[in-house]
Amino acid sequence: MKATWILPDGRQISAEVKQGHTLMEAAVANRVPHVIGECGGAMACATCHVMVAADWFAATGKPDKFEDVMLDETEADRGPHSRLSCQLKMSAALDGITLHVPQP
Repeated sequence: MKATWILPDGRQISAEVKQGHTLMEAAVANRVPHVIGECGGAMACATCHVMVAADWFAATGKPDKFEDVMLDETEADRGPHSRLSCQLKMSAALDGITLHVPQP
């Protein structure tokens, strides 16, 4: 399964992601700039903030209450399709997903 991160400068990084792995884990493993995951995926730091491409947002679902609060703590401004990538697990439904990395 594949995910693509679009960087603020327009460059793209695509990677294979194993089912069940988070998109934060995949971003860190593939050295996607600005996706840090300081807390290791415990939803305690908001350093894995991404913006899901509009056409993929329905597939990811909306953030739960706690993630919603954490999204208010992100370094980059929150957008309507913001998610913490530690909360997005790769599945067949997300194969091919595109994520935008916000400018910090």
